[in-house]
Amino acid sequence: MPKGKHDGSRRSNTAMANALEARPKIMGRNGASEQVASSQHRVDILQTVEFLDSFMDELDHAFEVYAPNPYIRMSLHLIQNHFLGKTVTPTSLIGASGVPYATANRRLSEMVERGLVDQRPRTQSGKTYSMHPSDKLLKSWMQFSERAKRLASQSFVNAEEGEGAADYYFGGSYMSAKSIPPMKILPEPLKLNGGLRVLVHGDPTFMVMESLKRQFEQVVGTPIHQRAFSIDRLREEILRNSGRKASMYDIVAVDLPWVGELVEKGVLLPLDSVLDQTRLDPADFHTAGWSAAHWNERAYAVPAQTTPELLFYRKDLFADAGIEPPVTTDEVLRAAAYFHNPTQGRYGVAWNAAKGTALGHTFLMTLADFGQPILDLPEIAGGYDASRLATEKYKLCIDTERGLAAAEYLLELLKYSPPNILSMSWFERVRPYAAGEIPMAYGYTLLAPYFEQDATSPASGKTGYLPHPSGMGAQQIAPVGGYALAIPANIAPDRLQAAAEALIVFTSPEAQKLYVQNGSLTNPRYSVASDPEVRRSSIVFEAVDGMSWRDELQFWPRPPIPQITDIIRVCGEELHDMLRGVQPAKMALQRAQERAEQIMQT
Repeated sequence: MPKGKHDGSRRSNTAMANALEARPKIMGRNGASEQVASSQHRVDILQTVEFLDSFMDELDHAFEVYAPNPYIRMSLHLIQNHFLGKTVTPTSLIGASGVPYATANRRLSEMVERGLVDQRPRTQSGKTYSMHPSDKLLKSWMQFSERAKRLASQSFVNAEEGEGAADYYFGGSYMSAKSIPPMKILPEPLKLNGGLRVLVHGDPTFMVMESLKRQFEQVVGTPIHQRAFSIDRLREEILRNSGRKASMYDIVAVDLPWVGELVEKGVLLPLDSVLDQTRLDPADFHTAGWSAAHWNERAYAVPAQTTPELLFYRKDLFADAGIEPPVTTDEVLRAAAYFHNPTQGRYGVAWNAAKGTALGHTFLMTLADFGQPILDLPEIAGGYDASRLATEKYKLCIDTERGLAAAEYLLELLKYSPPNILSMSWFERVRPYAAGEIPMAYGYTLLAPYFEQDATSPASGKTGYLPHPSGMGAQQIAPVGGYALAIPANIAPDRLQAAAEALIVFTSPEAQKLYVQNGSLTNPRYSVASDPEVRRSSIVFEAVDGMSWRDELQFWPRPPIPQITDIIRVCGEELHDMLRGVQPAKMALQRAQERAEQIMQT
């Protein structure tokens, strides 16, 4: 091959990194653009490809009698474009081989016959194909990459650099014994006129999915169009879409507390009517997340995130102050009082206190911290039984002794909170924590990337994750939140099976691991949490997995009855007036109880 011929088509490390970084950015509630998805993992893999590609070039030009190896050349080209999400045609693959056309064509046929290369039709006629690395080729490549890493380390790294170099990724551990393999393309592209249409929430995990769109398009074989809304607008759009003759979306993301309402209104299809649920491996999902996606003992959605609300705290600040991590609500207040110093711009704690939905969620979770659900659910080992919400009638429990304790706890938290706490909601409560202004914050794990993946944040690498501290002798729990993916009941029949296949792909362990590798800190599956690379990426996964095994992840604090959204809003309105000093705690609870009972009756 003439010198320089292949160099012109190969991308440098910098160019590949730039391509991978050119992803959609997450827009915060204040309009600030924040990059969350990290592309370093794929850059590392592509660096390994480029190293071998460059090494092959050197061999090509070093000896006159040396001939290019078309198998390796074509394998490298396939793998590189697989991770970049670029389409490979037989012509481009043959062109990358470095050998004459006829020879390359024969070698390519051999690779297809041996199961190293998958062909997928690009048109309905089936006359043209795109080429993809098979699962067999990916596994062989990753195993070889690991061996190459070890050999390079043994041969070229001196003793003083050895320890640090051993941690360098180099693409090798991606397929270690217990690692989840990369996603494999579907044997046949999904047949969806106009592409796959998905409606999601505008949070970091779904924005990571958007940044990986090209790669998922390669897997499913069709364009993907994703729309993202805030939590309230998302629910409105789902309900509006259900009134259409045919759904505008093939897959929708639903907040777990909405499941009962959406099922009762006929908005969602039961999973067992569209796919074999064993393909989802239900036992692999965190129990609380999988159970929350059910209504009347049928699953209507597949967890895409299991994101409990936890107490984030600064381990370094607590250690310097000699304060133990808080286990009870009283300990939270004592720690908040210790750190609270408004004259120095330091405040004790941040939480959801904005009027309506945000504060309503806080109250229900705080009520659970004091050992009481908002409904008189039967008590069972580890919590309360929320499995019969569709068939049993339950009474509301807002204006109670424990309800009063929860309300008074929020009033005490107010004393040690930032001055804008009454307008602080989902994202706003994490920003001052990430900036180092606050040592504690209640927050969902899906928001952890805002400080964990920001090297400039004082909280980066110094955050501990705790289940909610409890009051009145109650057990500690971690209220489960997050979103599940579902199929609208009014989806066009000719799109149904393709939508079901896409649902399986998006919620698979392979996809979940890919989200983590690109910036997400949520995960609904045990297998993903136990993956060695995932566990190394953040202590969040080990912490949440431990909570699940200890049965601390619970969804009963926000029981998904059809009226729960309006009840949450009412609680958030009445308690906001309490926090503003407009009415006392007892009156706020009485009014919330009365208004919620009217909602239940209608």
